[in-house]
Amino acid sequence: MSKENKIGPKICRIREMRGMKQEVLATALGVSQQTVSNMERSAEIEAGLLAQVAEILGVTPEAIENFNEETVFSIINNTFTSTDTSTLNAINIQPTFNTVDKLIEVYEENKKLYERLLEAEKSKVELLEKLINKEK
Repeated sequence: MSKENKIGPKICRIREMRGMKQEVLATALGVSQQTVSNMERSAEIEAGLLAQVAEILGVTPEAIENFNEETVFSIINNTFTSTDTSTLNAINIQPTFNTVDKLIEVYEENKKLYERLLEAEKSKVELLEKLINKEK
């Protein structure tokens, strides 16, 4: 049986694409992580277990059975090249950076800008005070 027809690797790839660890799937199924690891190397799994896995992964059993990575990437590429903005708005795109780190970085930049602005205002006040004192 070719690798493409094995159900286990398809489950593994869908789980990875969903950002789920084996331990999470194992807990949801009520089995050990090792059992999930073995399942992901299997050519076939029992229909009831496939249905449970599919539900946890948020797909249908048929989606797992018919999963083809090339098709998925083709759909993604077609979606992103589409001019239909409603499709793009429906996609939940996660940032590739840590949002908390970015927020702290922006905060620090704002703080530095505020400090420079404050120094510029102090310089203006000093200059104005000198001009006033010269006129007296």
